[in-house]
Amino acid sequence: MTPARPVGITMGDAAGIGPEIIVKACAQGLRAPAVVYGDAGIMRRAAAALGARLDVVEVGSAAQAQCEPGCIEVVPCGAPLPPDLPVGQACAPAGQAAYDYLCAAIDAAQAGHIRAIVTAPLSKHSMHLAGIDQPGHTEILAERTHTADYAMMLANDELRVLLVTIHIALADVPRAITLQAESRAIRLADRACRQMGIARPRIAVAGLNPHAGEDGKFGREDIDIIGPAIAQARDAGLDVSGPWPGDTVFMRARRGEFDIVVAQYHDQGLIPVKYLGLDQGVNVTVGLPFVRTSVDHGTAFDIAGKGVADAASLVAAFDLALSMTP
Repeated sequence: MTPARPVGITMGDAAGIGPEIIVKACAQGLRAPAVVYGDAGIMRRAAAALGARLDVVEVGSAAQAQCEPGCIEVVPCGAPLPPDLPVGQACAPAGQAAYDYLCAAIDAAQAGHIRAIVTAPLSKHSMHLAGIDQPGHTEILAERTHTADYAMMLANDELRVLLVTIHIALADVPRAITLQAESRAIRLADRACRQMGIARPRIAVAGLNPHAGEDGKFGREDIDIIGPAIAQARDAGLDVSGPWPGDTVFMRARRGEFDIVVAQYHDQGLIPVKYLGLDQGVNVTVGLPFVRTSVDHGTAFDIAGKGVADAASLVAAFDLALSMTP
């Protein structure tokens, strides 16, 4: 990968705020060349609605992009969407298109045609209406790249959190907490921090149970599974500690005691990050053969088309992708 290759931005769900925040990010100026995997007609509609002085042009591939200022270059993927596609509601055409944009960007990244992937939000409901049974970006990325060891990390200026389990029911989490899953998450947390320029990452592991189990009083997972995984990681030379009570470990990390927290399940890890604000939050898929970052929010159907969506998270995701790639 070289900096001359553009970053690929996926448009996400056409009925959501993805097109709008991409236009706003491009209008304020990105720090490196980029191409959009999406629909040129929808991007033109968004630019016109915002009064943005940007030309939207189609290119056959990332290699053909000129990446000139004042221009959004779009790699079309699949059949064009109707120009009157309703805004602010889930629909099958937008769900299928969002999936196609992501797959095209993945293939381009795999082939080395783009430097990294930055994704605008897609709608799981729209994808399901299109018959695509996937819980989200992360699982699609892992499946299409045949990646077995992967994890979701969310980061902002104050906190980094990597998840052991992602999109599963809370009732299924204890069964998914295995020595292998814990060890993988700890390794990926170390890898992610190193990609972000931290030479010796300090990793904290949150406990599963209240008070990290309190010596087995509130469950055995912290003693029987999480603790041994931490010990193995230490033996391998990683700077890792825990399991720490989940109600205090994020505060300690925010104060600078740790570089990253390994959280056991989705809401345990994501609530602390998102509470700090969505504008600077970035979602990173760790373990892929390329860098993928994303906004830390959804399609926001309730404000789509109103011109009020904030592009800050997309810009933060773009900038982080740059910092994680050579």
